[in-house]
Amino acid sequence: MAKDVDKSAKLKDDGNNRFQAGDYIGAESLYSKAIIADDTNPSLYTNRAMARIRLNLYESAISDCNQGLVLTGGNHLKAHFILSQCQLAIHDYDTALESALQAHRLCVETNDKSLGPVTAQVLRCKKERWEDMEKRRAREGKELESDVIAIMERERDDMVNSCHNDFDRQQVRQEWEDKISLLRLTFEKSRAESEKKRQVPDWVIDDISFGIMIDPVMTKTGKSYERASIMEHLRRSETDPLTREPLYAHELRPNLQLREACKEFLDQNGWAVDW
Repeated sequence: MAKDVDKSAKLKDDGNNRFQAGDYIGAESLYSKAIIADDTNPSLYTNRAMARIRLNLYESAISDCNQGLVLTGGNHLKAHFILSQCQLAIHDYDTALESALQAHRLCVETNDKSLGPVTAQVLRCKKERWEDMEKRRAREGKELESDVIAIMERERDDMVNSCHNDFDRQQVRQEWEDKISLLRLTFEKSRAESEKKRQVPDWVIDDISFGIMIDPVMTKTGKSYERASIMEHLRRSETDPLTREPLYAHELRPNLQLREACKEFLDQNGWAVDW
């Protein structure tokens, strides 16, 4: 079927209007018709993916994003960004983070104005992945505690049954009860330690947004800021936030050592995203 670019563009505009009005079913239908008219336009697939997200059609939205990436050789910022949202919705945390980081990379390379929302998506992925790991860790800890105590209780009963008089049975039972109580206390202390209030070190905090940094860059003075924050500041005023001296985007340098330290901190302290 021959392409009809003009028809496709008109259907896309109509779909955008439906989307803005909250008619996601209508928008999805119009985007689909636009794709039939021109199946080589990657933005049609990402637009339909956005409509499908609103309809909770995550697998279909993922398929659209992947098609958009195919058409652009993998360099479609919006496709990576939407793909990350879909993957997060279906609890595919590692892949969601990977997609968000790809979107962030493209933002940085193209100096795209969506760097702020994309950075927020990266942090959201890190937080939800960490929370899932914490839930799994807590569940596995409880299961381990139950399994070990069950083994100890069976050994206690075997030992008690092997005793030849009530005095020995009472002593053996008490010894095992003390061991089991100590084990429960050890597990409880471990849980309390992991759930105690944490502290956020100053070096991970961005002085502009006051959020946790994931991609810190340095100014000429050696001061580091989150890339999204300082880029937004420079769009408003090309001055150093600290010294008020002239500062331009091309003068910023990645702080690789601090970035790795921030990554390690967030990997171990996912709760800090909401600090």
